[in-house]
Amino acid sequence: MNAPHPEARLPLPPAFIEQMSARFGTRFTTSEGVRAHHGHDESHFPDAAPDAVVFPSSTEEVTAIVDACRAYGVPIVPYGAGSSLEGHILAIRGGITVDFSEMNKVLAIHGEDMYVVVQPGVTRKQLNAELHGSGLFFPIDPGADASLGGMAATRASGTNAVRYGTIRENILGLTAVLADGRAIRTGGRARKSSAGYDLTHLLIGSEGTLGLITELTVRLHPLPEAVSAAVCAFPDLAAAVNTVIQTIQLGVPVARIELVDTLTVQAINRYSKTTLREAPMLFFEFHGSPAGVDEQAQTVQEIAREHGGLDFDWASRPEDRSRLWAARHDVYFASINLRPGCRGITTDVCVPISKLAECVTGVRADIDATGLIAPIVGHVGDGNFHTVILVDPKDADEIERAEALNRRIVERALALGGTCTGEHGVGIGKQDFMLAEHGEAALDAMRLVKRALDPQDLLNPGKILPPPQQATPLV
Repeated sequence: MNAPHPEARLPLPPAFIEQMSARFGTRFTTSEGVRAHHGHDESHFPDAAPDAVVFPSSTEEVTAIVDACRAYGVPIVPYGAGSSLEGHILAIRGGITVDFSEMNKVLAIHGEDMYVVVQPGVTRKQLNAELHGSGLFFPIDPGADASLGGMAATRASGTNAVRYGTIRENILGLTAVLADGRAIRTGGRARKSSAGYDLTHLLIGSEGTLGLITELTVRLHPLPEAVSAAVCAFPDLAAAVNTVIQTIQLGVPVARIELVDTLTVQAINRYSKTTLREAPMLFFEFHGSPAGVDEQAQTVQEIAREHGGLDFDWASRPEDRSRLWAARHDVYFASINLRPGCRGITTDVCVPISKLAECVTGVRADIDATGLIAPIVGHVGDGNFHTVILVDPKDADEIERAEALNRRIVERALALGGTCTGEHGVGIGKQDFMLAEHGEAALDAMRLVKRALDPQDLLNPGKILPPPQQATPLV
């Protein structure tokens, strides 16, 4: 499998290696094993290891790294938890990887104002553990125990987005080091501001191409008084998705609505040793007061029955809910386990909620027509769903068919007013769809921003933006 845009690589200058070794000691390494680890992610693209890896511990050290890289023309690739699905962390032009795992401190918890200040290497589970007993929690849950810096860089979403929003809506401000070595502070502690350009949201989702995030101010939410979760099986995908559409359109404030198709349920049962009914299924979670949770659940059950749904199977105890959502979060690995030795080509399209049933059922038909194995799962409460197309990494014909299927899925989503990526980001995997979604004029505007902030193209080069006119418009 070839990366979409193979890039030339230059070796690190010896003087650069000497300077970095003197400054960082053992936290700067050219070890083959460490480099190989940082050149591999969960995507189906070939590994691309950096020439060195550095582990900073502060904004000041990140500034020193950027200054040295600028002086020697060395590309910089930021690294969080390493779970990228679109090749974001692959060093396709070599250079160094900046691993933020040692910048993992919760700096300040401001409970009265409901926000927290963290370094980028803090993970969502770590943050919620430190919030224990405060009555507050951080709700953004993309499945993996992602770092908050990585979540901000890729504009992550997840299972709770239908109620609590994505990472974009939950960051008040951040600190980032630009390509010229300056550290800037964006946003603030206030819940809203009309002062100047919104640099916070410019950097969120920029995938390390505009700056390196070194600190985040993140919103917190009150822990719900009552939580209840349930699963419900349906006769077909359309019935399940139409239940979702009606639930959202009626304004029922559910916290989570997750869709799994029959193949995904089979994979979950095999991998997580569960005994779920093997049929299209919705996973629900309700948050609020006990009376509010009961009202939400009753309303959704009535909607589900109208669409042929069976009775809810409840998971009310915390340990039962944890087991249920752990099985849901393991869907990617469960899917891969359907075909040992395979790699997954993932999609994450998102469409307007009214078009969700049309898109999901159309995609299921497209998959069935190819004969490929591709489970469907989705955060359908906000119109986002995924397929994991399983391929033999040594079978070029199968990979070609899978990539054609992926393209067809994106075509469907864009034709229905959707997007090529609802939460995984662009990286190198979705570049070829950027022109069709945004148009050349918008891409040119993005390139102007990139050149203004990173004129040497050192920050995660080769990601997000295709070369002018490189991408072919979808038909």
